[in-house]
Amino acid sequence: MKYLVVLGDGMADVPSVQLGNKTPLEFAKTPNMDNLATMSSIGLVKSVPDGFKPGSDVANLSVMGYAPEKFYSGRSPLEALSIGVELKDGDVAIRTNLVTLSGDGELATKVMKDYSAGEISTAEAEALVKAVQDALGNDIYHFYSGVSYRHCLVVSNGTTATELTPPHDITDKVVGEYLPRGERGGELLDLIKRSEDVLKSHPVNLARIEKGKNPATHVWFWGAGTKPKLTSFADMFGLKGAVISAVDLLKGIAVGAKMDCPQVEGATGTLSTNWEGKIEAVKNSFKNGADYVYLHMEAPDECGHQGDMMGKVRAIEYVDYVLGELNAYLKSTNEDYVIAVLPDHATPLTVKTHTREPIPYMIYKSAKPVVSELKYNEKDAQKGEYLPNGQCIITKMLETI
Repeated sequence: MKYLVVLGDGMADVPSVQLGNKTPLEFAKTPNMDNLATMSSIGLVKSVPDGFKPGSDVANLSVMGYAPEKFYSGRSPLEALSIGVELKDGDVAIRTNLVTLSGDGELATKVMKDYSAGEISTAEAEALVKAVQDALGNDIYHFYSGVSYRHCLVVSNGTTATELTPPHDITDKVVGEYLPRGERGGELLDLIKRSEDVLKSHPVNLARIEKGKNPATHVWFWGAGTKPKLTSFADMFGLKGAVISAVDLLKGIAVGAKMDCPQVEGATGTLSTNWEGKIEAVKNSFKNGADYVYLHMEAPDECGHQGDMMGKVRAIEYVDYVLGELNAYLKSTNEDYVIAVLPDHATPLTVKTHTREPIPYMIYKSAKPVVSELKYNEKDAQKGEYLPNGQCIITKMLETI
């Protein structure tokens, strides 16, 4: 038996007048989802427990079968695992974005223009983070470069009590009321201020400005947490697992859960990602003995954060294409298989950030297809079975058939 999760990050949304009062999932051309829906169980799942923010960290752990109430210790520590950072007891890892703030004058008066610094390339970002580390790093603070705009600060004997705000939650807003505050907030605020002097004249940024691209003007901190302690996926479920993703968060979950995580050349987490490479990575994972593959595609979420309506529609159509290719592959193996299709959370275009409402899921079992008149979308899913937590997805996938 093979198990595949096709996860379109942030794919769920709300109806839009511009799309004829449809959601992007309803509006997009999704022949493969439509076909599978006629033979699948469809419903809603609550992927974010009460008391937790609707982040991709909490939601993906939940969908993968790890109850956040037991296993969640913060977002950045998972990303730190992915880039090979060894956290010691007492260390606190903090997600560090390279961002573009606009406006002159004091930091508090600037506006969050771009939480991703124009989706800066990994090579450019690596040079900038090295410059920040050389100028601001010391025995207490150490900056590590990750992928694109996503990086990590490790604080020795740090705290998770500082109030920090994700930059994608405050796009186009003045940043003053969202700057670090509370315990040791002043220290992190000082690092943000000083990063401007390091970055403003860096050759990478000067070249980006000349090309009309957003420069990385500052570092921005959020998602603090401590050393994660995940039970191995094999011990939890008796399956050999693999994760395919472009982003450090999912790769870090894979490392912590002792799951395979093959690198996909050209995987970016955006619309321009290597879609074919991800398809091949899934196939190769199954060929190499994986029983369960978790395919994470970030593009719908990125478009949601950017308010890019037609980009999100295209991203969902790419997810549908990938689903069709992988369904055909699994069918060709002549082995029973299960496919789950869902987002981790919603990222509505109207708010450009994550929301916590239950999300639509679809589960297809080749050995026992069901007859369904529901389509795979937010509206029809309300008529199906409600699952009270994300862990129910893998439970339902593993049910004896």
